[in-house]
Amino acid sequence: MYQLFFYSTYSYNKGYLCRPNFIRMEVKHKLSINQWALEDRPREKMMEKGAAALSDAELLAILIGSGNTDESAVELMRRMLLSCDNNLNSLAKWEVKDYSLFKGMGPAKSVTLMAALELGKRRKLQNIKERTRITCSKDIYAIFQPIMCDLEQEEFWVLLLNQATKVIDKVRISTGGIDGTYADVRTILREAILQRATQIAVVHNHPSGNSRPSQADKTLTEYIHKAADTMNIRLIDHVIVCEDKFYSFADEGLL
Repeated sequence: MYQLFFYSTYSYNKGYLCRPNFIRMEVKHKLSINQWALEDRPREKMMEKGAAALSDAELLAILIGSGNTDESAVELMRRMLLSCDNNLNSLAKWEVKDYSLFKGMGPAKSVTLMAALELGKRRKLQNIKERTRITCSKDIYAIFQPIMCDLEQEEFWVLLLNQATKVIDKVRISTGGIDGTYADVRTILREAILQRATQIAVVHNHPSGNSRPSQADKTLTEYIHKAADTMNIRLIDHVIVCEDKFYSFADEGLL
């Protein structure tokens, strides 16, 4: 779209002021979202075609409502997603200070996006609750990946199961630092006994993204295995969780 305007100059002829000369100029004007084609407006597009038809940037643009003086909401969200490799899991780790690096992203918009991403995580957790029986290591990973994928420190959890390998409860045992956490075997077994679990799986995360177990991980697993066995409690697996992968001691034949 082009916006036209004129400005005038005056010419002089032998000391007399003559009529103004009008000069026509064309200035390119950026379209607002309201001026976009109907099918390109995020809200209207969602109402007409459904949420699945929208890109991640368009969905996020609906949440923030407006962009800045240089970008539409959609353009701003595209640039923001590009900065985190178009990965919503990475975006979910951001805090207000990270969003504020982008022009037009104040605390209100930042908190809105953070709340929406947190709801997505909680919805995933609620869906998992319906699949209460553990049949393989992937089932364990499916439960804990949403909990641990955004953590910047290690945590150690125990998953308590009954004789039919149905989940009784999941309990956080400890929280540590970036490269380690302490797990008290007595606390793990106490939780199992109190909730009458006959089987357990232990789980911890590696924020580094390297799913391979350390020697300390292997030693701890063996210790838990032996201690649980004396209480007639079966350790079915130890799963190390990373954002997009996991390591299973059972799958690797270490249990």
